[in-house]
Amino acid sequence: MPLTETLQQIPAYAKYMKQILNKKKKYLDEETIEVQENCSAIMQKTLPPKFKDPGSFTSPCTIGNHDIGKNLIDLGASINLMPLSILNKIDGLEAKPTRMMLQLADRSIKYPYGVIEDVVVKVDKLQFPMEFVVMEMEEGSEIPLILGRPFMKTAKVVIHMEEGILKLKDQDREVTFNVFTTMQPSQEE
Repeated sequence: MPLTETLQQIPAYAKYMKQILNKKKKYLDEETIEVQENCSAIMQKTLPPKFKDPGSFTSPCTIGNHDIGKNLIDLGASINLMPLSILNKIDGLEAKPTRMMLQLADRSIKYPYGVIEDVVVKVDKLQFPMEFVVMEMEEGSEIPLILGRPFMKTAKVVIHMEEGILKLKDQDREVTFNVFTTMQPSQEE
């Protein structure tokens, strides 16, 4: 604020302060103050209860005759990712070379081993065609595959966080998993 504007406003501030000090203006005693919606919700305790992290959403699947186990369903992944060690265990799958580069969360760049197309992923009674990017990774991971947004879109995945329900659908069937207890299908329609 320029000095000239400040000097012009001094008389107004002086008059205001004089009214407060002489108690001619009652500050906050008789005023109605409008509280914004977000502050009002906190003051009225209408916020929902806070929950702990429910953990990762995983799903069992099979590729060919090979049971993969529990696989991470990751909304943040734009690809489906398979370790090279899993690819080597499954007969009939071959990776095509690729010039793709993957930038990881830590901003490092990795080059995939290859890409496999038209892989049938079975989840319970449902089957979905998928493509996977194959990477050389450390073995011993609890999560063998990362199923990203392409899988979620194809499998019409619905996650209900409050109930801990994970639903997958194909054209006319649906499989539901309770992810908080067991990863066995809880119901099938």
